[in-house]
Amino acid sequence: MDFKRHIESAWNLTLGNIVSLLIMTLVMVAVSSFTLGILAPVTMAGYTQSLLQLVRNGREPKVQDLFAHMNLFLPLLGFGIAFAVATAIGFTLLVLPGIIIVVGVTFCCVYMLPLMTDKNLGIVDAIKESYAMGRRGDLVDHVVVVVIFIAISAIGSSVFIGVLFTQPLATLFLLSTYEEKLAGRVPPAPPQP
Repeated sequence: MDFKRHIESAWNLTLGNIVSLLIMTLVMVAVSSFTLGILAPVTMAGYTQSLLQLVRNGREPKVQDLFAHMNLFLPLLGFGIAFAVATAIGFTLLVLPGIIIVVGVTFCCVYMLPLMTDKNLGIVDAIKESYAMGRRGDLVDHVVVVVIFIAISAIGSSVFIGVLFTQPLATLFLLSTYEEKLAGRVPPAPPQP
């Protein structure tokens, strides 16, 4: 996997659409904060699909895209609650189990939202397919994708205003790798008789 190309692609898309991405990210963070995180997963699904359309078709992201996948509200809310409880228990026991849970879920579910919004998979099927996509090909490549995604997100999370810039960059990077993984799934041509 050509990580330099994916990072450059994400960077160029971010700079080329900076105003719409900043507004969309700000609205997503505000909605998530005002609803105490209840709408965070479903707005993130809309955000992901909107940025996937940017990667694929060059379509400019729109704020209304955040609410395009409200049909995923209950499954994503359930997943979010289960993840929050598991993480809280992990951090309560000691810090290390919490970190292991976060990294493990990220490793297994990194492509879950794009699969749910792009392929209309249910949550269980999306988790299974996300894990399978990560295991397909070189495992080290998937580990590097997860590390880069977490690193970019963590840098932005350290400063509030940083999230507005790093969330689109991290998501566009992830979606660029997602597109490469999907292209790798094309079945080979049948043998000629």
